[in-house]
Amino acid sequence: MEYRATHRYADMSARKVRPFVDLIRGHSVDEALQLLRFTPNRGARLVECVVKSAMGNAEDRGARDPEDLIVSEARIDDGPMFKRIMPRARGTAYSILRRICHIHVAIADEAVETPVAPTAPIAVTTPATPEATLAPAPTPAP
Repeated sequence: MEYRATHRYADMSARKVRPFVDLIRGHSVDEALQLLRFTPNRGARLVECVVKSAMGNAEDRGARDPEDLIVSEARIDDGPMFKRIMPRARGTAYSILRRICHIHVAIADEAVETPVAPTAPIAVTTPATPEATLAPAPTPAP
């Protein structure tokens, strides 16, 4: 079973948070929390809160063994941007984009493998007689 948690509109750029999500993807939840706890960045604190929330969702929904859960999906999406203006010299203005992100974390009981769609067998066509393939093409009459 998969348990999810989301932090929407986190006040930090997605570019600053993505390395911490890449750090924990595929690890067990305990190991992911240890990795995030000892990383001295604000982005790690945001991801740590979301992992703890997903862990709480798993316990609330009756996960059999919360210690065996792994981080099956962790991704960062860009959110909307606040557009601000900084006045500059001679009446010009520079635009400032206040970026925010959405943090999505999913934890599962075991490694979730994506099912591979079965492929149809390739049909191989063979000529009826081998002489048909070796015969030269007829030449047109002038």
